[in-house]
Amino acid sequence: MQFENLNIIQPIQKALKAEGYTEATPIQEKAIPSLLEGKDLLGCAQTGTGKTAAFAIPILQGLSYEQRNLKGNRPIKALVLAPTRELALQISDSFKAYGKYLGLKTLVIYGGVSQNAQTKALSSGVDILVATPGRLLDLINQKYIKLNQIKSFVLDEADMMLDMGMLQDVRKIIKHMPVERQNMLFSATMPQEIAKLSGSILKNPTKVTITPVSSAVEIIEQNVYYVNKNNKINLLIHLLKNKEIVSALVFSRTKHGADKIVKHLERAGFKAQAIHGNKSQNARQLALNNFKERKTRILVATDIAARGIDIEELSHVFNYDLPEVPETYVHRIGRTGRAGLGGIAIAFCDQEEMPLLKSIEKLVSKSIPVVEVHPFPLVQVSSELLATSSRRSNDYQSRNSKNTRSNGKSGGGKKDRDRFYSKNKKKDSK
Repeated sequence: MQFENLNIIQPIQKALKAEGYTEATPIQEKAIPSLLEGKDLLGCAQTGTGKTAAFAIPILQGLSYEQRNLKGNRPIKALVLAPTRELALQISDSFKAYGKYLGLKTLVIYGGVSQNAQTKALSSGVDILVATPGRLLDLINQKYIKLNQIKSFVLDEADMMLDMGMLQDVRKIIKHMPVERQNMLFSATMPQEIAKLSGSILKNPTKVTITPVSSAVEIIEQNVYYVNKNNKINLLIHLLKNKEIVSALVFSRTKHGADKIVKHLERAGFKAQAIHGNKSQNARQLALNNFKERKTRILVATDIAARGIDIEELSHVFNYDLPEVPETYVHRIGRTGRAGLGGIAIAFCDQEEMPLLKSIEKLVSKSIPVVEVHPFPLVQVSSELLATSSRRSNDYQSRNSKNTRSNGKSGGGKKDRDRFYSKNKKKDSK
């Protein structure tokens, strides 16, 4: 659907056209009409689906009507909470871009820097405040900020806030706002605690669920390497010796795993940094800036910490650990297919991860080519492990329901896996 068909006022449409936006994404198409009517919204969507514009446009439009009757220093009317400085800055930039013809003032505040510039900006009046919870709570307690006239409240990346231990601060902030307000909560996943929080904040919300767009999969070269778990780091080091890999984003399933990968890479002479929830905002921002500026060639990240990271011309994505949720795979590799650019996505698959690989292939409706020849091939294992793998597959599916251009030869995905299973069963029966 075109933005011009969404009942958006002309100044915002003009700004959207200046940004090159003409067609709304699915979440924008579903969310904007409900939000313009003043309804609450529960959005289950990841970064990259266009959710910032989905909530920013209705907020800007609503405030543009109120602005006509206000004079002098205007009180804060809209609050957006984001878990990290990087996300807060991106959201603030979006509000400024979409609202540049409206005369509204947006301010972003976050920790890790002096508060003086932020308090000075607050004193001159702000319409829209984008903030991280910790710094916002500090400034509320210091009487620099009042939220008693908030009309619109957005809680973005709620599950990431849960992961980073921010929900207690969020609940304290909510107590400073009027009971009557429009609420929007966005979360990529819906763990029990977030579902409970949404139930306490939202009133008869419109529910929008968006899965990652899989179109990027078609323009990305994908390969999978079968490798034993303890040889993954050796394979990664081997592949990273290829100079064609200009920049590599490596996904680890855990924070500890990410740190471990970085240590091994540094010992091997590579410049690498980790980014995850246990790192401070300053450390995450520094690692991200170094990666964007090509000072660091390799960034190792967990899924939660990688949310909102927008890196231009990222050449390679490595799935060091396969994700348990297949949609996450699409979201990960899509980072190297931004703006229609191609890229290379490499997955490592050990014995226990084979069911995860099958789930991914089912989602993307294609078999991922297997690189058969490499220095660290998967050692054949017993049928006992195969049976364990099968049981894990059932567990994963139950839970989900409630290359670099190598010198090696690539083959078909499903065919190779079937051959592998067959080979192991025959050997074990001897």
